[in-house]
Amino acid sequence: MRYNITGEPMPVVICDVDANESMITEKGSMVWMSPNMEMQTSAGGIGKAFGRMFSGESMFQNIYTAKGGPGMIAFASSFPGSIRAVEITPDRPIVVQKSGFLASEQGVELSVFFQKKGMSGFFSGEGFILQKLSGHGTAFLEIDGSAVEYDLAPGQQIVIDTGNLAMIDATCSVDVQSVKGVKNVLFGGEGLFNTVVTGPGRVVLQTMPISNFAGAIAAILPSK
Repeated sequence: MRYNITGEPMPVVICDVDANESMITEKGSMVWMSPNMEMQTSAGGIGKAFGRMFSGESMFQNIYTAKGGPGMIAFASSFPGSIRAVEITPDRPIVVQKSGFLASEQGVELSVFFQKKGMSGFFSGEGFILQKLSGHGTAFLEIDGSAVEYDLAPGQQIVIDTGNLAMIDATCSVDVQSVKGVKNVLFGGEGLFNTVVTGPGRVVLQTMPISNFAGAIAAILPSK
């Protein structure tokens, strides 16, 4: 598979695939393709299907395969930002925000990833459930806004507003902590919880989560 990412701030990744080579997506993000790309919808096993549903994605995957020769397929971002290609190997899985997965080669497997403290994570909303990408192949991630990357040393921590976490290496650990202080909670405007990531490993942040953008727009819309 060969690819080209173009068109920021509304990017698209255009993939050229060999005969019988497949790409998968869960979000209906295909925007154009050559006529010989054949689509098949699959749950990929009942356990995996429910795991994907629980992580906020569709229970089903769309698998596109080039039939009768090489093919082309393009996947587009749903929000202004960027698309990042990440190489997944058996010894280097990654963890992504539940809406961050765009598409991948068929050798990449998706599963649900639970944070260390389940109850605090549950009340933190979108930060509770993340997706783990393992296996082997190239995965394409959707970043809302701009991407900012840090490389954490062992034991080094970064505190993140939950929606701004886009991706971490699976070597990192994740925790959810409540904001301290009653006045901070009531008047700070930063929500009740923050996500704390501890190294070692890479952390990729996104500067404008779609949830924050939606909240900003809602605040200025006239009420009925």
